[in-house]
Amino acid sequence: MVANGAELNARANVELVTVYEISKILSSSLDVTKTLREALNVLAHHLDFRRAMIALADEDGESLSLAAAVGLSTKEWASGRYRAGEGILGRIYASGSPMVVPDISVEPLFLNRTGALDEPADSRIAFIGVPIRGGTEPLGVLCVDRAASPKASFGNDVRLLSMAANLVGQSVALRRVVNDEHERLLRETKQARQMRGRVKLDNVVGTSPRMQEVFAEAHQVAPSRATVLLRGESGTGKEVIARAIHELSQRKGGPFIKLNCAALSESLLESELFGHEKGSFTGATGERKGRFEMADGGTLFLDEIGDISPAFQTKLLRVLQEREFERVGGSRPIKVDVRLVCATNRNLEKMVAAGTFRADLYFRINVVSIFLPALRERREDIPALTRHFLERFNRENDRSMKLAPSGQAVMMHCYWPGNVRELENCIERTATMAHHDAIEASDFPCSANRCLTQVLHFVKKDDAVSPVAVLINADAPEAGSAPAGDDAVAAAPLRSDAPASPSR
Repeated sequence: MVANGAELNARANVELVTVYEISKILSSSLDVTKTLREALNVLAHHLDFRRAMIALADEDGESLSLAAAVGLSTKEWASGRYRAGEGILGRIYASGSPMVVPDISVEPLFLNRTGALDEPADSRIAFIGVPIRGGTEPLGVLCVDRAASPKASFGNDVRLLSMAANLVGQSVALRRVVNDEHERLLRETKQARQMRGRVKLDNVVGTSPRMQEVFAEAHQVAPSRATVLLRGESGTGKEVIARAIHELSQRKGGPFIKLNCAALSESLLESELFGHEKGSFTGATGERKGRFEMADGGTLFLDEIGDISPAFQTKLLRVLQEREFERVGGSRPIKVDVRLVCATNRNLEKMVAAGTFRADLYFRINVVSIFLPALRERREDIPALTRHFLERFNRENDRSMKLAPSGQAVMMHCYWPGNVRELENCIERTATMAHHDAIEASDFPCSANRCLTQVLHFVKKDDAVSPVAVLINADAPEAGSAPAGDDAVAAAPLRSDAPASPSR
């Protein structure tokens, strides 16, 4: 009796050490193939199992294949595949319950795919299998076989294997979570790389890296309610980006209302933005809604926000803070739900420092800034822009104009102080006055010092070039970059309140 108790204690100690070592192995690495094999080695060595196997479910969950094994040849390993419900392994997986076969030689469900019956044995061979779960999800089966006497009890084996299977299930489930997260990150990284190479905005031309950054930022900010401040020189297409942000947002079904703040006096600006009541001033013959009311549920685009007076800045700030206003001559507060997009070509930071622009209004509108590059900073977009404006000119005028290589050289080398807006006007003016379908360098007014805006602007920059030099070198094979020239003359920007083309 004492001897039997000592054997039980020894067995318990062996089981405890086995479970402890298996837990250490499984937590030591996320390499499941390695840790499962080492865990089975410990299991087989400590408890004298002939063979030990772990079969895990495939992605479809309809079949099992061996993930680790001890005591199997390569051929036997390759045969270890089972459908759910097939054989003993398949039934353990499908039912989620342990199974014990005291003698596999007389069990018709034992398929012998791994050759357990082919090896000579001095006694009968017993098979014990338990399910592996990750929470409530079935993941596979842990099974062993061993020599057994006719009166052998397998309760301890089932209990020990169940504990080991729980540890295996946690390790496998963790590894799958890590793998899924890794694959998700790889997919997102791949998609992000692809998007950087092909981000598009409707009615906006630009494949250069600088414009791709602008497009990506517009896609990122559009779904939110954040106020956007578009920065950049006049003519870079701020209104078109503002409209694109609106179209990409959840407010695309609402109105897109725009107002150029520089084009109106302070009194007219107040009436335009907030509206007025009948009789509030001379000429106010009726009630009129302002742009804020008209944009309710949509987007309000305020262009040239840097040109509003300090007095009106205070009124605008109150509206942005309170989300309500009163019409001119009215006393009833009106609440609106408006997403604000502003634009300016001014240096607001210097204006704040100089005291001509309120710092609190600056921080209110400068939630997300998007900087639009000047056309000279993205010259690789010039051919596509030129082609776009020529195609539109041809459609509207039933012409078939095209740009000759020498004409393209002029486009590439101009400094474009007026940016895309100036390029558009230059193309339309030159195409209109050309006497043939191929626009040559000599067709451009600047080639003969007859540029219509030349008198307004004199460019003396390192990256500017004289149109005469372009004309002389028009047949040069490379026209992608602008050589330096101190005597360069280029066209000036148009008025800052000129409407931006929807093609920019």
